[in-house]
Amino acid sequence: MNLESKWLEDFSALAATRSFSQAAERRFVTQPAFSRRIRSLEAALGLTLVNRSRTPVELTAAGQLFLVTARTVVEQLGEVLRHLHHLEGGQGEVMQVAAAHSLALGFFPRWIAQLRNEGLNIATRLVATNVGDAVHALREGGCDLMLAFYDPDAAMQMDPEIFPSLHLGDTEMLPVCAADADGKPLFDLEGEASVPLLAYSAGAFLGRSVNMLLRQRALRFTTIYETAMADSLKSMALEGLGIAWVPQLSVRAELARGELVVCGGPQWHVPLEIRLYRCALVRKASVRLLWRKLEGGAAQSTPGS
Repeated sequence: MNLESKWLEDFSALAATRSFSQAAERRFVTQPAFSRRIRSLEAALGLTLVNRSRTPVELTAAGQLFLVTARTVVEQLGEVLRHLHHLEGGQGEVMQVAAAHSLALGFFPRWIAQLRNEGLNIATRLVATNVGDAVHALREGGCDLMLAFYDPDAAMQMDPEIFPSLHLGDTEMLPVCAADADGKPLFDLEGEASVPLLAYSAGAFLGRSVNMLLRQRALRFTTIYETAMADSLKSMALEGLGIAWVPQLSVRAELARGELVVCGGPQWHVPLEIRLYRCALVRKASVRLLWRKLEGGAAQSTPGS
């Protein structure tokens, strides 16, 4: 197989822009020349990577899988060259981690600190994003690892053979609200009155879990605010606007200071599992080292409350 590295960079640019003209401009070549290079790549692989009948263009199933390898090869080559030229002070490989916002703030720092305390001195680059974008990044090689809450119903819609995962810990979502002058919850989940709900946007995994609980317990509520971000719900709860179900790891400090209090008993809590995902097609040495350590039990524990 005779591949040119520039073809891999071309293909990565096309995947990012979904446009031959924009990708050609990004790669500083004419569009006809760029198109010929993509066809040369497909000919060398014996695969059709791009569905040209769609606008914007789409990657085929083979193209989506090959994109992971293309980006990995380009990135590893760049890392080696930067290391050889001492442009990063010998730092070596950097693992890019895409994480759900609440995990990026409430879990990732402690987890990385624990790994380093256990002797695994890895360099990381964190991208906090929503789960959909994180899944997209992992699928297309835009990140090395994905940190997310496990969704047992959808299972991220990823093939576990290609995207294996590891259990990192367990936590739960707690119903929280601001406290009154006596330190008691402003709102009562067990009362007869309808409660003001600070809700997750439709389709959000955390929202689906909360909605299932609300149906099971037949809670009377009025939705007064919606967002996809748990930290935004927490901010609204701090203002005394309603009850929000927020991951425990996101409200440690506020609960300790008494700025927020938990409404109701354990029957109102929603269990969550924290998982780390990778793509089996990525061969980055630091990722494989981390995975072996985690499989051996390093830095896998229940997050502190």
